[in-house]
Amino acid sequence: MGHDHSHTHGITATGRHRKRLIAVLAITLTVVVVQVVGAALSGSLALLADAGHMLSDAAGVTIALLAAWIAGRPASDQRTYGYQRAEVLAALANALILIVIAVVIFTEAIRRIGTAPEVHTDIMLMAAILGAVANLVSLLILRGAHQDSLNIRGAYLEVLGDLLGSVAVIAAALVILFTGFQAADTIASVLIALMILPRAWSLLRDVVDVLLEATPKGVEVQMIREHILSVNGVVDVHDIHIWTITSGVPVFSAHVVVEDGVLNARGADQVLDKLTACLGSHFDTEHCTFQLEPASHSEHESHQHA
Repeated sequence: MGHDHSHTHGITATGRHRKRLIAVLAITLTVVVVQVVGAALSGSLALLADAGHMLSDAAGVTIALLAAWIAGRPASDQRTYGYQRAEVLAALANALILIVIAVVIFTEAIRRIGTAPEVHTDIMLMAAILGAVANLVSLLILRGAHQDSLNIRGAYLEVLGDLLGSVAVIAAALVILFTGFQAADTIASVLIALMILPRAWSLLRDVVDVLLEATPKGVEVQMIREHILSVNGVVDVHDIHIWTITSGVPVFSAHVVVEDGVLNARGADQVLDKLTACLGSHFDTEHCTFQLEPASHSEHESHQHA
């Protein structure tokens, strides 16, 4: 017997924050144009690296917005969960873009070692300060929302990295301005590349966990088992599966063994209501599917899972 009280196929976490993403995208693209022009006029690789990083952010936010739109499409007989996984695929693309940008920046920085061109610090400094201010504004826009969605989190981490990158460019410009040490620009470029990689790896790891249907972070299977066993009439539980469709949409299923006398219309409904309420209140899992089995049937079950 299966039971599912809640089907959360509505708007996704990213979709709820679409306006924030659009605002961040507009700010980011504006700064990219300014920094590319500034890099061309100043000869700063660090500023160009920061612009490249921000361009990857803009691409990531655009992908996230498209994914949110796709994920909002209704479910069908062929795709019973709809297109909600599109958000996770967008986050995967985002992480890969970050890694490529970091490698390109690092390669160009290495090529410039020993042959760093003269950098015009006034243009470099103004463009970097503008980038830092814009990134700070974008962080404030995304603050709070980044806890709801992998895509929002990806955008938040990228903007945070951009802010640190802008600070590195500002520092390099000041060093060149006051000491004439031109290699500071190349060093800042390498630092920006090194800042990008850990964030990209963290996002990639979380995406892979979702795609491999790993148990969501913070969820303890043993604790869930104990809560289910505490429900009156339940004698055992097995074949527990917990995974994530997309950010904020965890899914749970299990085979629940109950006393034979419970399996009448009223008793079964009461057990299912208690189980669903338990999972929803304690583990924030609204999409639950339970298969109720009489205790006398347990000998026919093959327990191959938790």
